[in-house]
Parts: sequence; structure tokens; C-alpha cells
Amino acid sequence: MAELLNIEGTPKTPVIKFDPITGKLDLKGRSIPENSIEFYKPLIDSLELFSTAPTKEMSVNIHLEYFNTSSSKCILDVFKKLEYIHKGGNSSVLINWHYEQDDEDMLEAGEDYQAIIAVPFKMVEVEE
Repeated sequence: MAELLNIEGTPKTPVIKFDPITGKLDLKGRSIPENSIEFYKPLIDSLELFSTAPTKEMSVNIHLEYFNTSSSKCILDVFKKLEYIHKGGNSSVLINWHYEQDDEDMLEAGEDYQAIIAVPFKMVEVEE
């Protein structure tokens, strides 16, 4: 069984909180780590474990201010794991993509992921 994952945020890395008991995943902050693959590995490993016995519902909240190109690939890998969990039929996954009111880039990034991944996406506009 996957364990609680709690990674503190830094100026270069987002907060990651994943609770496999409630099926809640939060990703918040800036994502410009030195090594994105290494940074996101614990989350991807946790989701892999979680996929063997997922909760009935999974709520994913993404609230990123900014992410670099290497992070975008890792975020896609996270979404692919979520898609695998969702398609498995045992868990209904919802991704809430939060973006600031006037942040067109973050809205477009969310829409790009939404077009690629077969998981329900909800665009959530937040005031700054």
C-alpha cells in the first residue's frame, strides 16, 4: 500500500501532498527543480503503488505558479499514472487545474494536458 507522501515546497520545488487513504493529491507552487525526474520520482512511485489498490474516488489539485520544460514532462508522467488509475475502472479521478485569473499561459498548459489525458479535468480560475 502506498504511504502518505509529504514533500515540503521550496522556491524551486512545489509542495506535494498525497494521501493514499483519502485519494487526495495536491501539487502547489513553482516547479523548477535541478533534476525534475529525481524530484517527481517519489510521487510517481507512490501512484504506481496506489494503482494496485486505489480509493473509489481520487481528487487531484494542481495549483502551479510556474513550471519549466523538464517539469512539464514529469507532470505529464504523473497524469499518465492518473489516467492508468482512472482507466482501471476502480477509481474515478478528477483533476482540478487551478490558474490565476490573468495567467493565460497556465490556463493553456492545463488545456494542453486536458487534450492529451483521458481523465476528467476541471479548470478552476482563482483570483490572485
